[in-house]
Amino acid sequence: MTTTSAPTTAITHIAQLVTNDPSLGEGPLGLIQDAAVVIDGDRIAWVGPSSKAPATDNAVDAGGRAAIPGFVDSHSHLVFAGDRTAEFNARMSGRPYSAGGIRTTVAATRAATDEALHANIARYLAEALRQGTTTQETKSGYGLTVEDEARALRIAAEHTDEVTFLGAHIVSPDYADDPAGYVDLVTGPMLDACAPHARWVDVFCEKGAFDGDQARAVLTAGKAKGLVPRVHANQLGHGPGVQLAVELGAASADHCTHLSPADIDALAQSDTVATLLPGAEFSTRARWPDARPLLDAGATVALSTDCNPGSSFTSSMPFCIALAVRDMGMTPDEAVWAATAGGARALRRTDVGRITPGARADLALLDAPSHVHLAYRPGVPLVSAVWHKGVLA
Repeated sequence: MTTTSAPTTAITHIAQLVTNDPSLGEGPLGLIQDAAVVIDGDRIAWVGPSSKAPATDNAVDAGGRAAIPGFVDSHSHLVFAGDRTAEFNARMSGRPYSAGGIRTTVAATRAATDEALHANIARYLAEALRQGTTTQETKSGYGLTVEDEARALRIAAEHTDEVTFLGAHIVSPDYADDPAGYVDLVTGPMLDACAPHARWVDVFCEKGAFDGDQARAVLTAGKAKGLVPRVHANQLGHGPGVQLAVELGAASADHCTHLSPADIDALAQSDTVATLLPGAEFSTRARWPDARPLLDAGATVALSTDCNPGSSFTSSMPFCIALAVRDMGMTPDEAVWAATAGGARALRRTDVGRITPGARADLALLDAPSHVHLAYRPGVPLVSAVWHKGVLA
């Protein structure tokens, strides 16, 4: 009996390789100059200088391009239907953003067919992959009934492993006069129906959505069902979201735009990742999150797109890197780490966000000699090739 294995591939003459492993190269990014990467099946088998690359079945000459780990987008809302162009146009004409716009998408999503929702999420995942995103989290939150939330998660789970139950996105319009009744629904029948299809539980802890007590009830119930918490925290103003996230051991507190010194200290002393979502501030003309105090305090910071049809309709991690460097106090190195290894930390993953032996073979070649060009050349489509699970996409 004979066995066969997948062919091996060497990518050589990489001008600068970001490994995110300081033991392999220079600095926190583990930079290797004139590097090579060997892929065996869906895994990284070898990393080192191009001159020492082992023999492989196939070879790809990177031609002096830089290579980075595939982006890890740890916060998005891709199961939706409809369009909110009119809302965006009005907001850009002077109307401030509020959480209420979500209801527009809820109505369209409930009315959409399964086929339409499948097509939509596949479209945006493909769009993100072309821009270098190889790991994508996405949430429910536009159904807000037991049936529609469970449907959203079933559909999402067919496209990605990182699925989050966000029945507590806003109080359902059906329960506008009974928010306590909606929390009971979310923590009872809705959670029962949704938990089998999700890994995470999330809540929008914000004025106009859910207060601290309601958010605690949702997250505690989710934990009891085996889901790990994540929190939409401190986006529109100061509130209890970050402290609640740390207290309950959430994997991430997302947005973190309005932080007190106590919030920053709590994040720095915990394993909860501060996930910053500059696309939301860009699209709402809101105050930028400030990454500098978080980084200086020792907190782990991730960058993500928050791709959604209302407040951040971008799937581009390079765009978010450029915003973070220009307006949020991050260096190019810190932003690239946050968009790759930081996102992996926010998803509690060790197999993605880095290019090291044993990691999943997810990487992107840039039409540039350095990862710094992601911020240096904003808006330019620099990703020229993407390997996802060892396959050239």
